Amino acid sequence: MFKFLHTADIHLDSPLKGLESYEDAPVEEIREASRRAFDNLIAFAIDEEVDFILIAGDLYDGPWKDYNTGLFFVNRMGRLKNAGIRVFIVAGNHDAASHTTKALPLPDNVTLFSAKKAETKLLDELQVAIQGRSYPASAVSENLASLYPSRHAGYFNIGLLHTALNGREGHEPYAPCSVDDLRATGYDYWALGHVHQQEIVARDPWIIFPGNLQGRHIRETGAKGATLVTVAEGRVTAVEQREFDVLRWVLCRVDLTTCETIDAVFEQVRQRIEAGRAAGEGRPLAMRVILAGACPVHADLIDRWARLIDELRGVAASAGEVWLEKVLLQTRHRTDLAEMVGRDTALAGLLHSLEELQLGTEDLFALVPDLPSFKTRLPHELFEGDEPFLADTPEQMDALRAEVRELLVARLLQHGGRG
Repeated sequence: MFKFLHTADIHLDSPLKGLESYEDAPVEEIREASRRAFDNLIAFAIDEEVDFILIAGDLYDGPWKDYNTGLFFVNRMGRLKNAGIRVFIVAGNHDAASHTTKALPLPDNVTLFSAKKAETKLLDELQVAIQGRSYPASAVSENLASLYPSRHAGYFNIGLLHTALNGREGHEPYAPCSVDDLRATGYDYWALGHVHQQEIVARDPWIIFPGNLQGRHIRETGAKGATLVTVAEGRVTAVEQREFDVLRWVLCRVDLTTCETIDAVFEQVRQRIEAGRAAGEGRPLAMRVILAGACPVHADLIDRWARLIDELRGVAASAGEVWLEKVLLQTRHRTDLAEMVGRDTALAGLLHSLEELQLGTEDLFALVPDLPSFKTRLPHELFEGDEPFLADTPEQMDALRAEVRELLVARLLQHGGRG
């Protein structure tokens, strides 16, 4: 019997995004989250006495700013060497051969697979054959799986590959291949990387994405960690997901349908935050709160929005180590607007027009003629990442249209004496 840990997408020293504006944000925890999660993995591997570790790409987040990232990694590999644990790595799109500007000699317990062709490494004492290939460049469109060697007879065969398979939402379609391509190799286990959500793709053979080790922003919510695999008599007998993250991202949707007052809103949010704290098992939380539902306090929420955000942050702070990454308002009126103002009034006609408001990119530019010029004068970093500022995607435009419509309706109702 032997055991191994399968991890991927560590993105060592990648910053967490979304908490930078907090004066009391956990700066050290944010800055060192990926290192601390990696340390949790190392400690677990040593305590569990695993035989080897597989890293399926994106160990790093790109070229190092200095050698400290590499020195940290080499030091941890030294700890594993002292414990008799070997490590096998393929480079992914973030740490591809052509993308790496610095390097350090690795301890002899670490194997980095070639970017030129797929290789096989044999662990004769365990009867294990590990096949892998690193990325030669940051974008790989070739089906690398089709180039992997045939299974090594009499051994437990593992394929180590950084891939999006036949595509996964939110991930570039690198090294595309199908489950059938992987099965055709005859391997017993495929250790995949690149997709940040844990997924068991298949069980015959085992094809697994372990997810990333530490969530880095609100699109990487929930528990993060690695996969512990136990093999006995040439077959997988146990697959367990273990958690190693040190700060957890939570998307919290709060239904305000029953809330008659602002105080009731605060209480509803507090209860949901407490539930998130319990699920996080003591970890600090970075939470996005979405207020939703048809509720009688809809107009009040819009009217006091700026103050409301600070008040909700106070609710979160009172729960302990919880920081609100963002608060979104998706509530709506409980009563039909026409019934509120009368179906034949001028105000009703205007409200109906606002309810039907369509706002596309061209319409936005027409309303704000200087917007394109304004965007060119802003730092380019604002338009990069997971949620670019003033993006013109359909999703962003739908959200903007809804916000504009609800704000105008609330203002009209308020000044029309019905708010």
